[in-house]
Amino acid sequence: MILGISSYTYGWAVGVPGYEPSRPLDEHGLLDCCHEQDIKLLQIGDNLPLHTFTETRLERLAARANDEGVRLEVGARGLTLEKVTAYAAIARQVGAKLIRFVIDDADYHPSLEVITAMLRQSVPLLQGLSLGLENHDRFPATDLRRMVEEAGSDRIGVCLDTANSLGAGEGIRAVSEVLAPFTLNLHIKDFHVDRLPYKMGFTVTGRPAGGGMLNLSSLLKTLKPYDRCETAILELWPPPELDLNATIKKEAAWAVQSLEYLKPYFP
Repeated sequence: MILGISSYTYGWAVGVPGYEPSRPLDEHGLLDCCHEQDIKLLQIGDNLPLHTFTETRLERLAARANDEGVRLEVGARGLTLEKVTAYAAIARQVGAKLIRFVIDDADYHPSLEVITAMLRQSVPLLQGLSLGLENHDRFPATDLRRMVEEAGSDRIGVCLDTANSLGAGEGIRAVSEVLAPFTLNLHIKDFHVDRLPYKMGFTVTGRPAGGGMLNLSSLLKTLKPYDRCETAILELWPPPELDLNATIKKEAAWAVQSLEYLKPYFP
């Protein structure tokens, strides 16, 4: 399994709606981060949407990544047949093998049946590629597994995120047991759960990798027997500071700290 970073390792620096930095981190800034941290894998997610790039910009990204020996993966949000078609072409253009998809978008919430039908239609578009559905807030792990199984192709699997399923009321231990046989890509996102001072409810906040509740050793042991997960991506949820520049500085420090912790797991 190869360790990488993504545009969601540096989400604040790339830009969060309503909190845009004056100089957002772009794809070349992310490649700079790869170089600085001696990382050879970069996943570009939907917060830096590749379908909005010009052909020239995509070509420059592909050329630099190739020159520097950095493997690329691409990500999108809002699963439609048109988006799969577009991102399959983008993946081939930049030399990526994995397309990671978040199913839903702001005003788009397709049913399980619609998603399954789209996945079946997508299979011929994925020659030489893999599509990983990310576990997110809406669907429990059993539904996601059903979608993948009914798609009927090894080209379609799961991008397993270690924190997102909390939004569906499920913890990573239970989710990984259901989805491990189909996991193509791992999002390592550490977190902590705190009980509120008045004892009625909890808050979930991000932590640097190794600083929260995620039992990474156990998770990797769960995935290992299936030998399908090729890449592991660090993602971060740093709580914001009062000043955006301070938040971005903290995020960068968390990235360094997290990668130092993670590298021994991925020799």
